[in-house]
Amino acid sequence: MDNKFTSYLPKNSVYLIEQWVKDLDVDIRVVKPRKSKLGDFRCNLNRKYIISINNNLNQFSFLITLIHELAHAFVYEKYRKTVLAHGNEWKEMFRKLMFNFLSDKIFPHDILSSLSKHLINPSASTCNDVVLSLVLRRYDLVKSLNISEIKQGEKFIFSDRTFIKGEKLRKRFKCIDLKTNKLYLFNPLAKIDLPKGS
Repeated sequence: MDNKFTSYLPKNSVYLIEQWVKDLDVDIRVVKPRKSKLGDFRCNLNRKYIISINNNLNQFSFLITLIHELAHAFVYEKYRKTVLAHGNEWKEMFRKLMFNFLSDKIFPHDILSSLSKHLINPSASTCNDVVLSLVLRRYDLVKSLNISEIKQGEKFIFSDRTFIKGEKLRKRFKCIDLKTNKLYLFNPLAKIDLPKGS
């Protein structure tokens, strides 16, 4: 078994992860970052399980994402395609697997606190949990700025366009494109840049 992926994990998590990967006979691939997802699970035509994880995740995000995908593999092994992808079976499996790692020997206290709350009702993606995502980002090697970190009324750059940050609705920020004057809604975790000279 190719264990190159283990270098991306917190040291104290490796042994159990290796056991699960071996039991499932799953191929773990560390891949270039994708904008739309952190990880992915699939079963190919030969009934081989394949999990891919983005290579730009910090060790804690990598572990949580890998366990998310391993939960898919365990659920698929038991139910095939007869249950919802992120239904109750997956939620229960994700919680069950994750509980093995809720330790300060693996996670810092701030992540443990947010992760414990997240596990009460895990969502389809940790990105949907803004609090957990922001705590995890503290440990990124390459620091980035997100829209939550600037003040209302400030200008920012996103996809080579300049916007002004507006008020927060329930979950997203209303922002105006300065060139077109069109209104856009931004996820609080959207990665942005500040205009030069700011």
